[in-house]
Amino acid sequence: MHDRHPLALALFGLTVVSGLIDAVSYLGLGHVFTANMTGNVVVIAFALAGAPGFSVTGSLTSLAAFLLGALLAGRLATRRPGQLRTAFGLEAALYGAAAAVVFARGTDGPAQYVVIALLALAMGIRNGTVRGLGVPDLTTTVLTLTLTGLAADSRLAGGAATRQRRKLLSVLTMLAGAAPGAVLVLHGQTAWALVASAALSAATLLLHRD
Repeated sequence: MHDRHPLALALFGLTVVSGLIDAVSYLGLGHVFTANMTGNVVVIAFALAGAPGFSVTGSLTSLAAFLLGALLAGRLATRRPGQLRTAFGLEAALYGAAAAVVFARGTDGPAQYVVIALLALAMGIRNGTVRGLGVPDLTTTVLTLTLTGLAADSRLAGGAATRQRRKLLSVLTMLAGAAPGAVLVLHGQTAWALVASAALSAATLLLHRD
């Protein structure tokens, strides 16, 4: 699959969304990740060790909702026709619901956990769906292996430099979401960062039809 294929473009767009969502969750929801579950496991360990500023409850809420989302993605996969459109539609709807909560209730108290759950549920659905697609170097949420491949497969390392442009674009699109997401959160516009996430996710419905 080439990088201008409609599905590849949709996945690049979702990578931008991942940057936005991690900016919202980590900076605006008590240092919790909703896209990066490796980060949550580490955060829970930090909190249990007594490090200030981290929440076991928030991270556990995120993990549980994420797993539920991945389970739903697995169920969708058994009903293959329309799987991607359904998954992308659910993701956009969940971001919209999270934005509505923030507009109405802010991000304090119980509302914080509701927003965490909605975002992690969306990301679980996304990750479960994208995993099933198996598109190399386009996971949309985790960049560790992408960055490893960028260096280890390079000609400097004696590799064949396969899909280097895709790997670099994955990193750049994550940055393209995280930077404006951080600016919006730091300026008190968390709800609008979620609106942008919903809009970008909805755009994937136009970029790809299964």
